[in-house]
Amino acid sequence: MELLARTVLAQERGIGKAAPEPPPIALPRSIGFWSSTAIVVGTIIGSGIFLVPHNVALYVASVRSLLLVWVLGGILSLAGALSLAELGAAIPEPGGVYVYLRRAYGDLFAFLYGWGMLLVIHSGSIATLAVGFGIYSSNFADLGRTREKLVACAVVALLTLINVAGVRKGTAVQVVFTIAKLAGLAIIMGYALLKVHTHTVVSSATLPAGHTTLSGFGVALIGALWAYEGWHMLSYTAGEVSHPERTLPRSYLLGTMLVVAAYLGANLAYLRVLSLPALATHQRVAATAMEALSGPRGAIFVSGLILCSIFGALNGTILTGPRAYYAMAHAGVFFAKAGRVHPRFITPAWAILIQGAWSTVLTVSGTYEQLYTYVIFAGWIFYAFACLAVVVLRRREPQLARPYRVWGYPVLPVAFALAALLIVGNTLFRQPRESLIGLSLILAGLPIYWVWRRGKSPGAVNP
Repeated sequence: MELLARTVLAQERGIGKAAPEPPPIALPRSIGFWSSTAIVVGTIIGSGIFLVPHNVALYVASVRSLLLVWVLGGILSLAGALSLAELGAAIPEPGGVYVYLRRAYGDLFAFLYGWGMLLVIHSGSIATLAVGFGIYSSNFADLGRTREKLVACAVVALLTLINVAGVRKGTAVQVVFTIAKLAGLAIIMGYALLKVHTHTVVSSATLPAGHTTLSGFGVALIGALWAYEGWHMLSYTAGEVSHPERTLPRSYLLGTMLVVAAYLGANLAYLRVLSLPALATHQRVAATAMEALSGPRGAIFVSGLILCSIFGALNGTILTGPRAYYAMAHAGVFFAKAGRVHPRFITPAWAILIQGAWSTVLTVSGTYEQLYTYVIFAGWIFYAFACLAVVVLRRREPQLARPYRVWGYPVLPVAFALAALLIVGNTLFRQPRESLIGLSLILAGLPIYWVWRRGKSPGAVNP
């Protein structure tokens, strides 16, 4: 009896019980306003502003039309960003677009986005930027194709390890290189716009577009929207942004406005040096403009600027994407390890490493460009539905606390969604084979989803 009494007393006091499992580590809210703004700017400005003006000039017949393309592209991107700001402030969780799609449309639709994101959309963006970094590195030394690939893989590995080592390190890199690329663009604009004696580069070729048509304007707009691509990536880190109800809307607004101003200023600078036919003739518009202004040294400066710009965009892309895979793991539809937080670095280290490994495979394989073309139109489908989620959730969950409400509701989110779907329809019409193959790649995730949902996956991570 005495032994039984001691046993009962020990159990009441908790003696002899198995030690409870420590609570899982959560991602810390350590991304402030300036860091989140740097993510917006840094993930948008990559290499597009140095190349896309040439593509836009191919489809317009006047400077006014060209500038209108860039303004409209900025307005659409801002509409999408502010729509995501409402969702991020109301649902400040890691995973961004994936989380919003899941909340509005269910697990399957969200999974298909996350699957496509890992397979080619996001990882393909990393690979594209990395290979571009390797190609532009050849401007400083003749590397050859093999060494270019090695440089590309090395920069992916370096930035992957930096982002594994801590979100503060990743955002610090983002802030530094965002400042560098904005400063570089400011130098180009200032040099071109303020220099008194400017030699204008002309071209004997006539403009490919005799006059600006609606369809031509639409094709030019697609090019500009490519240059604005990346405005949504801050959403993936919403779970780590401090005071998201205030920070997210302000960062989306300021970051996108800075990009719009930089893009308009850069185009005006190019046009100061290059005639519109010359802009349509020379693909490397920034290098051509600076070479005309200051000789070969100007072209070398632009090459260095492009490397800084790509490096910053690459870092921002590597930083943001794993947060979606982290959220998928917690939903039980991805490898459980991707949902674990490193005990020392407090980052979703496995998710970052999985992304880095697959991006490296795409970088080496050389097939990622075709895959990226196949599925990009599917990405715009998801962007459209992500913005429409603002309308869906306002109707379905009117009680949800919304510290920020998107301006011009419901016009802004609906207008962006319609524009995105028009782009999808245009891509399907112009490139039906590539579009259908891309859609097939996304739908290939269906059997994988059902395998995970039936309990054959490593399992969901307990939040």
